[in-house]
Amino acid sequence: MKTSRIGGGPVGMLVTGPAELLVCFAVREEARFFLPGSSKFRPCQVWITGMGRRNALEGIRQACEVVRPRRVLTCGFAGGLNPALRVGTVIFDQDFDAGFEESLTRLGAVKATFHCARRVAVTAEEKHALWTSTNADAVEMESSVIRSVCRELKIPSATVRIISDSADQDMPLDFNSLMTSDDQISYFRLAASLLAAPNRIPRLIEFQRQTILAARGLGAMLEELLLCDCRED
Repeated sequence: MKTSRIGGGPVGMLVTGPAELLVCFAVREEARFFLPGSSKFRPCQVWITGMGRRNALEGIRQACEVVRPRRVLTCGFAGGLNPALRVGTVIFDQDFDAGFEESLTRLGAVKATFHCARRVAVTAEEKHALWTSTNADAVEMESSVIRSVCRELKIPSATVRIISDSADQDMPLDFNSLMTSDDQISYFRLAASLLAAPNRIPRLIEFQRQTILAARGLGAMLEELLLCDCRED
């Protein structure tokens, strides 16, 4: 599957509502292993909102207008704040009427609390400070905005994310310094950063491998979740 445009939008064939389920990701890399295209799933639309609160707000409003979903999942990567959460752990939170908790728990996902940040938590020290100040288990940048819009529209929703970096792990780069004003990664800034400090390249490659494994684990969990959801009906 491919996104229809770089900045965001539907993935794969557009479902022009009403769809049973809308599954949102911030970036394509998070969605790369989630392929709900076969007949075993109910009508399901995958949507890329873009990174950060502003893009998430615009993306979810557009998606809900086009798709008119009955339920919404906001999915992707999350940084661990709780030291007990290791890389690859799937965590979730849901509205009381979303109907995913039993299946997610049975599949091994862990109920957790999320902090929706305005910037990437880059260092283990920064993550510890967030854990102390927010008491949240994990940090990400879009879900609370998406869930707030869903509540406004009276659409049950849930957050399902996978830990891509643990609480004790520093990021290989300061990704905040690479962001443009519209919350996109600047590949020019990325290249300049790596040219200035080539010793960071091995750590970046290892982190990329880690996120690919996380995306694969999240995709597998979501496919199993949709299968469980179909069987329960």
